[in-house]
Amino acid sequence: MTFEFGVDTFGDVTRDADGTLHSQAHVLRNVVEQAVIAEQAGIDCFGVGEHHRDDFAISAPEVMLAAIAARTSRMWLGSAVTVLSTDDPVRVFQRFSTLNAISSGRAEVILGRGSFTESYPLFGYELTQYEQLFEEKLELFADLVAGGPVTWSGRTRAPLKDQTVYPPLEKGTLRTWVGVGGSPESVIRAARYGFPLTLAIIGGSPKRFRPYVDLYNQALERFGHQPQPIAVHSPGHVAATDQQAKDELWPHYERMMNRIGAERGWPSRGRDDFEQEVAGGALCVGSPETVAKKIASTVETLGLSRFDLKYSNGALPHETLTNSIELIGTRVAPIVRESVAEGRRLKARG
Repeated sequence: MTFEFGVDTFGDVTRDADGTLHSQAHVLRNVVEQAVIAEQAGIDCFGVGEHHRDDFAISAPEVMLAAIAARTSRMWLGSAVTVLSTDDPVRVFQRFSTLNAISSGRAEVILGRGSFTESYPLFGYELTQYEQLFEEKLELFADLVAGGPVTWSGRTRAPLKDQTVYPPLEKGTLRTWVGVGGSPESVIRAARYGFPLTLAIIGGSPKRFRPYVDLYNQALERFGHQPQPIAVHSPGHVAATDQQAKDELWPHYERMMNRIGAERGWPSRGRDDFEQEVAGGALCVGSPETVAKKIASTVETLGLSRFDLKYSNGALPHETLTNSIELIGTRVAPIVRESVAEGRRLKARG
């Protein structure tokens, strides 16, 4: 499988030079510019995540991706993630099929349940149906991607009988991933449908996810599917030196994590926790060489065919983000690609 290097963002609301928060509209326009810079820097894939809260600006990934499609020509354009549980699978399919058409086949979708729950009351869904909603809607989405008239029934939406959904996929398929936070049941579910797997590793050592990779590959074989790509999504920030990268990210990361932590009842995090996460956890922070080495190690340990770096983490200024993107594309990604290629050459030699 060809190795791919991607970046993604939730459209974190950023601050002006005087510390004033930008409007979400301003942030959305900046994200389009960041995507253009990502393609120019050599990035393979660009993703935007769906959220419905004041600290993340992107609530309509497909609209953002359509705007980005008009300004780019090469990158894969996808969601990171689409909260399928609180959306209608038919409409999600139609929107991404439309995106696929206008981008000349560059659309992809990562389906998930989301790590935030704001969309459930917003769209009238009960959290008590958390599992059932995703299970049924993923089943329907798999039928839609397979093509042809769809017959489906369940308890979470109206049934379909010999229904054709438009527009059809121009080239017969839509690259569809399932995003997983780390439960064995979710890994097996992705394998059951034969969908590629994206592991969201946002804390702790990536090595602890190796059992999930093994479980996924075993489940694919058991369900009779061919091997599928496995990706990892992790947060990070790149600057000229390790110290600069950490100093730039830390105050924004602290505010973001402690704000979310207060909502979820987590203990507050200090600089020592941050340093430990950078040294041995999921945070990919540092110079291009440091970050590339860490990502390459994760790719080798987990047998990945793709790595997505979440470059926006808190209210980092737009200019700082674009500098990071340029370093990721021009210096980090080439080192990781060469490391992957060398590993494959060594493996081929036995």
